[in-house]
Amino acid sequence: MIPGGKAQAGIKRREPGFGRVSGGLAALFLGFAASFGSAAQAEEVRILALGDSLTQGYGLPVEEGFVPQLQAWLQARGHDVVLVNGGVSGDTTRGGLARVDWSLTEDIDAMIVTLGGNDVLRGLDPEETRRNLDGILKAGQAKGVEMLVIGLQASGNYGPDYKAAFDAVHPDLAEAYGALYVPNFFAGLMGEGADPSAALGLMQADGIHPSGEGVARIVEELGPKVEELVARAAAGEGS
Repeated sequence: MIPGGKAQAGIKRREPGFGRVSGGLAALFLGFAASFGSAAQAEEVRILALGDSLTQGYGLPVEEGFVPQLQAWLQARGHDVVLVNGGVSGDTTRGGLARVDWSLTEDIDAMIVTLGGNDVLRGLDPEETRRNLDGILKAGQAKGVEMLVIGLQASGNYGPDYKAAFDAVHPDLAEAYGALYVPNFFAGLMGEGADPSAALGLMQADGIHPSGEGVARIVEELGPKVEELVARAAAGEGS
């Protein structure tokens, strides 16, 4: 009669403390897993890309725009990042200043600023561009986010004085705020000879906005500097 009676008796004779010990270990393990998960989650870096149509991805399928391609590039290199697309087509530095405060939500760790091209297209006074960009960087500094400023150079259409005044705005302010700086958004399109004509085949029909392949090359050029931004934000280095 080995049946059920002895089998049940055998179960009853198991060590009385085993269930409590295993339960304690399980709780300890779950607590560790939860804390590990929280730590991993805390390492995510959220970056606001504040810009105009170049940031927004004008004329392209969503996945070929600057923000999705840059996020994919960073994630492929093992970075736990989320990029928030703060690009508005046609925006000037004045528009960026008007929306930077509410765009820098509490979860944002870093900001990329790519504004000024439309200021040039409209012939705005470089001093106004300087005031607006200064206000944007001041807002970022007040929020404690790390910053990357992407500059550009004015054409000679408005004369050498205008060009000299405008070209100095982005590097001056990046230095003043301790921000990372890239001189030219389009550098990745120009090749080693820095010949602007080399970029024509990588532009959309309007000659102003890059194609999907053009964006990919821009991302390859800018990517390492954005990695520096991610590292700063992850390390919690304040400006």
